Amino acid sequence: MPVWCCRCALAGHFRNYSSPETEGQILNSLVQYFGDSFCRKVKAMPLVEETSLPEDSSLTLPVVVVGNGPSGICLSYMLSGYRPYLSSEAIHPNPILHSKLEEARHLSIIDQDLEYLSEGLEGRSSNPVAILLDTLLHPDADFGYDYPSVLHWKLEQHHYIPHLVLGKGPPGGAWHHMEGSMLTISFGNWMELPGLKFKDWVSAKRRNIKNDRVTPEEIACYYKHYVKVMGLQKNFRENAYITSISRLYRDQDDDDDDDDDQDDENISTGQLKMGKSAFIKRNWEIRGYQRIADGAHVPFCLFAENVALATGTLDSPTYLKVEGEDCPFVFHSMPEFGAAISKGKLQGKVDPVLIVGSGLTAADAVLCAYNNNIPVIHVFRKRVTDPSLIFKQLPKKLYPEYHKVYHMMCTQSYSVDSNLASAYTSFPEHHVLSFKTDMKCVLQSVSGLKKIFKLSAAVVLIGSHPNLSFLKEQGYDLGHNSNQPITCKGNPVEIDPYTYECTKEANLFALGPLVGDNFVRFLKGGALGIVRCLVTRQKRKQHLIVERGGGDGVA
Repeated sequence: MPVWCCRCALAGHFRNYSSPETEGQILNSLVQYFGDSFCRKVKAMPLVEETSLPEDSSLTLPVVVVGNGPSGICLSYMLSGYRPYLSSEAIHPNPILHSKLEEARHLSIIDQDLEYLSEGLEGRSSNPVAILLDTLLHPDADFGYDYPSVLHWKLEQHHYIPHLVLGKGPPGGAWHHMEGSMLTISFGNWMELPGLKFKDWVSAKRRNIKNDRVTPEEIACYYKHYVKVMGLQKNFRENAYITSISRLYRDQDDDDDDDDDQDDENISTGQLKMGKSAFIKRNWEIRGYQRIADGAHVPFCLFAENVALATGTLDSPTYLKVEGEDCPFVFHSMPEFGAAISKGKLQGKVDPVLIVGSGLTAADAVLCAYNNNIPVIHVFRKRVTDPSLIFKQLPKKLYPEYHKVYHMMCTQSYSVDSNLASAYTSFPEHHVLSFKTDMKCVLQSVSGLKKIFKLSAAVVLIGSHPNLSFLKEQGYDLGHNSNQPITCKGNPVEIDPYTYECTKEANLFALGPLVGDNFVRFLKGGALGIVRCLVTRQKRKQHLIVERGGGDGVA
């Protein structure tokens, strides 16, 4: 199988930007990363189709992005040379932030001090750069205002950083697998990515826009179209499944400027134990396989200086870990439950459906069953007055359907006189003890009282976590709590707040839900922080080369 290489990437760029000046800019940007041997390698390696991956490649890419949802798409957008600047006539409603922006109006936000700009800002993310970029794109959005963005984006092709984005399906990630009829929790313009207004795109797709909220199906189509219209396709590889991401090591005595033609060696575990101090970490090795049209699996191997994790957290549902949870009538996702309803499996059933969870996905399941005349038993551990319930954070006028569910949770809770044949009954401060093969479940209240109910189905929707099995220790060691799996809320990946680099692993970055930014409007800050970090390091590297007299000063 031919090897994918920078010549292939270069060809993709030249098809889009054909002027000699542009070709020179892109060539320079690639030479900066690959060194003097770059041109020689480009001439020696064959071209392959842009949809394929190399079975084995000795070339090291600057960045490989794992995950092609909105996080990965946005990162590719900025790695491709798109840069945010303060618009000429823009005035940010925050006078202190606006004053800071005016100090370096001529510079891209990527080239400014993100810590300085984000100081003092508050928002619904725990990551300061996420709040910064969100307030620049959607000023005062949390106060109900719809101010225009104060940024405009420029494509500066000489800032292109070579990269690949690997995803299991089409660009858009998990949005292609969500229930198409449900409304998203966020407004359409909060779901958009830089450079393409969602309202402009959707207005061309449907005649009447009655609601600012949109369906997951529309969002998935928007993300797929975004990659195409922004010219990012050359960086994306679909049907790619990662099996391992590991560090390569090399002897410290090796010359730092060795020719890249010399392959990296993956030092054995035994050698590392004998004298780990004699070796230094070098690059990442990414192995996996790509599914092709006939269903066959074609293995690939990539090397990268940096890896960015943009997988999201929807890979694996969280289980209750109780007896009988593997029974066939117990579902763990909305698509499973929706499929059972659409196939008529629950139609005409007298016994209720058990729905476990107090989040928005569980509320979606309640609405789905309620609207299909299926009686519901709704079980959750929290009190209905618990201030952490998501419903308390949603304005009633904007989210009437969720407040309908919350109202039922509060007013239709179980009592001795309850009629379970009614459309809905809530069980606050209860949990599932077990499921039985005869389609019964055992519930227990906070006081210890047990109840047994006959069901037609059960849906457990208590969260999800990412599948990071391709990392050592399944990524556990990257979290704030190294004894727990990575989750969006409870145990996100621990990162530097301004570079998004993992604090426990150099040159490994994470963004989006993996670091707690579960809303699309905030994940864009992760892309900004990562690109800012890579650009800063590259400038330092160039400066050292010029100082040593070992480079030609390409800038």
